[in-house]
Amino acid sequence: MESIIFEGNLKNGQPIHMRKLTAGQLPEILSLQQEVIEALEVKERLQPLTEEEFRFILDGNGEMLGVYADGELIAWRAMLVPDNDHEGLGRDVGVPEEEISKVIYQEISAVSPKWRGFSLQTLMGLVLMERVDSDKHRYVCSTVMPGNIPSLKDKFRHGLEVRALKEKYGGKLRYVFFKDLKTQEHQRTESREIPMDDIAGQQALLGTGWAGTALVGDGNGWFVRYER
Repeated sequence: MESIIFEGNLKNGQPIHMRKLTAGQLPEILSLQQEVIEALEVKERLQPLTEEEFRFILDGNGEMLGVYADGELIAWRAMLVPDNDHEGLGRDVGVPEEEISKVIYQEISAVSPKWRGFSLQTLMGLVLMERVDSDKHRYVCSTVMPGNIPSLKDKFRHGLEVRALKEKYGGKLRYVFFKDLKTQEHQRTESREIPMDDIAGQQALLGTGWAGTALVGDGNGWFVRYER
């Protein structure tokens, strides 16, 4: 197994460590994915990966990190180097065709239901983003289902923005997130907050150059802040 990348204690005092995962941990990876799926009230919030897709990442087409506690895999997260932007996320957000090879995806993540509330998804994301080779990969893309509040918050924490809202994965509505690792954020002068369930309103703004930059609200109602 790979050497430890990170180690520390959770807020409850539980020691954890983070390692790079390999194909040897595939049974643990699949088991945790199934545990997460079974705990979901809305199954569509997660687009699970097949064993073949996991092997593609683990065979050098990206990176997976896993968090362990007491010898048990309790969370993992992946970055994927896509084959010619195979899910079309780079093209969805306007990456020039000659730059498509520089796109990398923030892929699936999973946290055991027994270990929620410890910001493990965010921690793994921070480490993975720091490990991205910006000489090879300039554009980070990802998708999130509207209503998946933890994942939406996670993407905004990492500085990704909503640049599209459209059907993906065979007709499933998804936000398409984007971050350019080499271009500094430009000054924006206009801001609007749109209810998350106003799909047409958000799509209209995105079609005229606005970007979703933050999630606003609480359990009584969620809004996406758009700026340009």
